[in-house]
Amino acid sequence: MVRAMRRILITGFTGFVSEYLLDLLNESNDTYEVIGLSRTYNFGSKIRKNLNVRIIKIDLNDKEHLKEVLYLTQPDYIFHLASDSSVSYSWHKPIESFQNNTNIFLNLVESARILDLKCRILSVGSSEEYGLVEENNLPLTELSPLNPVSPYAVARVSQELLSSIYSKGYGMNIIMTRSFNHIGPGQKENFVISSFAKQIMMYKKGIISSMSVGNVDIIRDFLDVRDVVKAYMLLMEKGESGQIYNICSGIGNSLIDILNIMMSIASVKFDYTIYSSLLRPSDNPIIIGSNKKIVEHTGWLPNYSISDSLTDMLNYWENKLN
Repeated sequence: MVRAMRRILITGFTGFVSEYLLDLLNESNDTYEVIGLSRTYNFGSKIRKNLNVRIIKIDLNDKEHLKEVLYLTQPDYIFHLASDSSVSYSWHKPIESFQNNTNIFLNLVESARILDLKCRILSVGSSEEYGLVEENNLPLTELSPLNPVSPYAVARVSQELLSSIYSKGYGMNIIMTRSFNHIGPGQKENFVISSFAKQIMMYKKGIISSMSVGNVDIIRDFLDVRDVVKAYMLLMEKGESGQIYNICSGIGNSLIDILNIMMSIASVKFDYTIYSSLLRPSDNPIIIGSNKKIVEHTGWLPNYSISDSLTDMLNYWENKLN
C-alpha cells in the first residue's frame, strides 16, 4: 500500500538541524513535499532528489504573513526548529531571545489554531529548562522539576507551557521535546564543541598556538544531530500528543574530557586559556538525561557514539579550513 505524500513544514529551515532532517527525509521510502520557512534565502543545501522542496522567506514575528503561509500550504507535520538557541546570546540579548523563541512559537500555534489546521506540531524545547540540579537527582526525567537559570531557558519553559495549554485547552496535536546538547559536523563555531574542533584543526595547521575556552568543568549529555532528527521523526509518527520527551544519550561528559578526546583523535596536545568573556553569569554544572520514555514510546535508540560525532566534526573543520 502506497502512503499519500505528506506535506512537511520546517521552520528554521536554513539551520543546522534542518539540514540533517532533510537528509533523513530524503533517505526514507516515503515521499514528502517540504515547505521551508526562513528569515533568509541563504540556503546552501545539497540537492536531494527524493524531496520536493519549496522555500519561503518569512520572519515568524510577522503573524499575518505566517498565517497566510499556513493557510496556503496546509501542512500535515510542522517541525518547529526555528530558535535563537545560544544561552550566551540570551544573556546579552534577553528580549531578542524571548521574541525569537517564545513569541515566534506563539505566533505559529495561534495561527494554526485560528485556521483550524489538522496537523501535528513538534515543539522543540531544551534541557536548559531543568536548570541547576543536584547530582543525586540525575538522570533527569520528564517528571524532574524545572529550574531555568538563563533568559534562554525561561523562554523555552514558556514555549513548553504554551504547548501544553494549546494541546490540552484547544485540543491541538502538539508533541514537546526537551532536547539535550546536540552536536555534529556543520554546527556553528559559537557552540562549544564545534569551537573546540575548529581551534584544534587551526592549531594543527599552525594558524594558532593555543585555545580559548570557557568553563571546561561542566558536564553535559551530548547527542549526535543525526540521532536527534531520527528521534524527531519517530515522535511525529509514534509519539503521544501532549507528551514531553527528553532527547538525550543518557551519558554525561565533561568539556575537559571532550577536549582531551578530540586532541587524541587529532593527534595533538597543547595548552588552552580560560577567557572570562566565554564564562556565563550562571551555568548548570551537570546535566544528564534519561531517554527511557522516548525509547519505550517509539523504539528510538542513538546510533552515533561520542567518538563518532567528534571525529566527524574534526574532519568537517579540517576540510572547511582547507
